[in-house]
Amino acid sequence: MDSALYSAFIAGLFLGGSLIIAIGAQNAFVLRQGLLRQHVLALCLICSVSDALLISAGVAGLGTLVARSQGLVLAVTLGGSAFLLVYAFLAFRRAIRPDVLLAAGNGAPSLKAAVAACLAFTFLNPHVYLDTVLLVGSLSGAYEGPARTLFGAGAVTASFLWFFGLGYGAQLLQPVFARPGAWRVLDSLIGLVMAALGLSLLTRLV
Repeated sequence: MDSALYSAFIAGLFLGGSLIIAIGAQNAFVLRQGLLRQHVLALCLICSVSDALLISAGVAGLGTLVARSQGLVLAVTLGGSAFLLVYAFLAFRRAIRPDVLLAAGNGAPSLKAAVAACLAFTFLNPHVYLDTVLLVGSLSGAYEGPARTLFGAGAVTASFLWFFGLGYGAQLLQPVFARPGAWRVLDSLIGLVMAALGLSLLTRLV
């Protein structure tokens, strides 16, 4: 591979990794499902493929159109905030009465419910569009032709590596989460993350 193309791919890889590793709604959800071994493959694929589609759209120039649609931005912001705050409430409620890993697994959500929640975390979060469509898309403008494509491919690769590493790597922590106290801490942290994200979206409208 030409050095310029390689550099573009690496730049996209590191940019994508730096954006996605930050604690967020998707990561918290995938982490919890990974610990419970519930629908991990499907959820990792949804998150990764969704990121790939959004990044590709951004690299193709969709970011400019999205930024101009104030109505779409407002709708996604309100819907995303409401969803995150409700999920935060549910996480805090679980923290009050934590279950051990096996007990939690007995009440596993269906694949349909898990997929619906995962899609909501992905597409009702304006930060996803800011990171993938707008930021990655705009920075890809520094490259032309194949280099621009490889820049986007690097960002997509980071997404796949992160979500599958998080989903399946979480299983290594299962002995720790055999104790109810560990679930109380995890769900409390998830609740705080979701609440903070939900409120931060509302402040954008003030």
